[in-house]
Amino acid sequence: MLVIIKNSYDEMSKEAAKIVADRLRKKPNLVLGLATGSTPIGLYKELIRMHKEEGLSFAKVTTFNLDEYIGLPRTHDQSYFYFMWENLFKYIDVDRRYIHVPDGMANDIDGHCEWYENEIKHLGGIDLQILGIGGNGHIAFNEPGSSLGSRTRIKTLTEQTVKDNARFFKSMEEVPKFAITMGIGTIMEAKEVILMANKTNKADAIKSAIEGPVTHMTPASIIQMHRKAYVVIDKEAASKLTHQFRG
Repeated sequence: MLVIIKNSYDEMSKEAAKIVADRLRKKPNLVLGLATGSTPIGLYKELIRMHKEEGLSFAKVTTFNLDEYIGLPRTHDQSYFYFMWENLFKYIDVDRRYIHVPDGMANDIDGHCEWYENEIKHLGGIDLQILGIGGNGHIAFNEPGSSLGSRTRIKTLTEQTVKDNARFFKSMEEVPKFAITMGIGTIMEAKEVILMANKTNKADAIKSAIEGPVTHMTPASIIQMHRKAYVVIDKEAASKLTHQFRG
């Protein structure tokens, strides 16, 4: 595990983008795992800039997103497919046939989760997975208490997560209560991972994840066991670390 601390959100976003671009230039048909949320937006903006100004091509890339709400069509402005389209996909030359975001409207959700796992395996696994981290240490929708060996599956969202998400919807009744998420075991099979975090409200979670014990109560702590993980954070998210630079 390599912890990379940058002075600002912009700097950490560019650092993460450099890693992604390097892997993509070495392997044009990269299998890339993607995350939603506010944290990776800066990374996506930098990748878009690299595509437009430096010719970085995504034409042969296959993408897999971590999660999606159950019950939201892809056209809904709070769906994760919509998020990815508005923040990355429509600005780069990715082939839409190679985009994978869990289908929250699938008729057979369990069957769809199994298919998603098989698609990842069929392509030889994810080469590089982007991750964010929740304030309670969750990754994707793997909340505290999730099995460290879990696979892609349905997850019931915690009451706190539902409350946190309510600000994005017109009413509490509209907030999805279930989601499809990659499991922690699935995430850990990626050849490389980049965990990103910024701001002081993630400082406790980052400290627990990279300096605390590996435990299912801090799902992100499993990253300590990954053979090739990068933690790219700003100085605010790193503010509670005992050791400021580690490898």
